[in-house]
Amino acid sequence: MSAHNMSILVADDDPQLLQLITRNLEWEGYAVVTVRDGQQALEQVQEHTPDLVLLDVRMPELDGFQVCQRVRECSGVPIIFMTALGLDQDRVRGLDLGADDYLTKPFGVDELLARVRAVLRRAPTAEQQDASALRTTMTVGDLAMDVAQRTVTMAGREVALTPLEYRLLALLVQHAGRMVLQESLLEYAWGKQYLGESHLLQVNINRLQRKLEPDPGHPRYILTRVGVGYLFTGH
Repeated sequence: MSAHNMSILVADDDPQLLQLITRNLEWEGYAVVTVRDGQQALEQVQEHTPDLVLLDVRMPELDGFQVCQRVRECSGVPIIFMTALGLDQDRVRGLDLGADDYLTKPFGVDELLARVRAVLRRAPTAEQQDASALRTTMTVGDLAMDVAQRTVTMAGREVALTPLEYRLLALLVQHAGRMVLQESLLEYAWGKQYLGESHLLQVNINRLQRKLEPDPGHPRYILTRVGVGYLFTGH
């Protein structure tokens, strides 16, 4: 899918930033819709289903965290958070709620476009890559993945995953019983430009553990070797 077929929703209460982002995205061929508060952002996602959402954290009506949380209840649309410089807790919280990536303000045009391209490149190809790499269904211990339907069950319980979480789990399950290096997971799920961003991976693995583990504080399915990688046991 080319940029000319993709729509991006940008939510920010700064009109100058909205204008800058819109101008550069439109130059690249994207169709851009802008809103200035969280309620409008939520309504746009629910009514029009954009291909990507650029979401500011601090907005009137609903903040970015509230929007992300409510969107994730019904949609896996890719979300990039825009956070202020130095507010690491905002970045972590956004990822924890299901965002796919983040931009730290102030950011340059090149970084904006690179992050947008990376997230959109993953979204349309995820199903194709997973289907070619995995069998139609795969069972490891208590976990079953149906690739055609993109569903996951753990011990008979269906687990709702975002597309990004699904990709991470798919690679871990493919290598069940073997350690998968951090770099391999980052490259597979995000791309080569994200190598070294271990915090991004850790937040998403923690989210997977909360969804899959009976006791996330003492995981038994997804095990961590700090600084090295992760292993899926299935037992």
